[in-house]
Amino acid sequence: MRERRILVVEDERTIADSIAVRLRAEGFMVSLAGDGPSAVETARREPPDLVVLDVMLPGFDGLEVCRRIQADRPVPVLMLTARDDENDMLVGLAVGADDYITKPFSMRELAARVHALLRRVERAQSVGPTTIRLGDLEINQAERRVSRAGAEAHLTPTEFDLLVHLAGRPRTVLPRERLLAEVWGWGDGAGTRTVDSHVKALRRKLGADLIRTVHGVGYALEVKL
Repeated sequence: MRERRILVVEDERTIADSIAVRLRAEGFMVSLAGDGPSAVETARREPPDLVVLDVMLPGFDGLEVCRRIQADRPVPVLMLTARDDENDMLVGLAVGADDYITKPFSMRELAARVHALLRRVERAQSVGPTTIRLGDLEINQAERRVSRAGAEAHLTPTEFDLLVHLAGRPRTVLPRERLLAEVWGWGDGAGTRTVDSHVKALRRKLGADLIRTVHGVGYALEVKL
């Protein structure tokens, strides 16, 4: 298996070096960038398999970096933020981020998130040419394309995986903890707000009526069977 490359974009050198040391110990190649313009240039010169991206950067911020990198090619993005604010999370998801981790964080948690994101990408690449049609919703797994009522929606890798998971059990309520374990690969049940934020992003892109909330439990895909 080829060695996978991680691009770490962080302007605080101590944090960047700590992340790089941990990820190299996990067996990854690591490139570093300390500002927005150099991050975009590095991603073009050395295309990464995943980006660990701080929100607050000199030059231009991490949201703009994410937009520009995703415009070139889809790549999983784990965003770092010092602000545990839901609006920041939703904006990040809208421009192509797949996951958030809030500072301060442990290097163990960051490494676990990186591995989980890459496992999802590998699983997606192994999926056969299956198309799921549920009512006016069509999901092409081979091409990772989604449309509703004929209108195509651009989803991030994690949004797509979450939608496929819900579509595999239409009208069935799936608990947040189960979704975290089966889509994100997290076993401890922490981070249910991540699920909530991705569901909000799916509703915004595909329609508010597509996913039903069962308060205190989880979510169900509401389609005509």
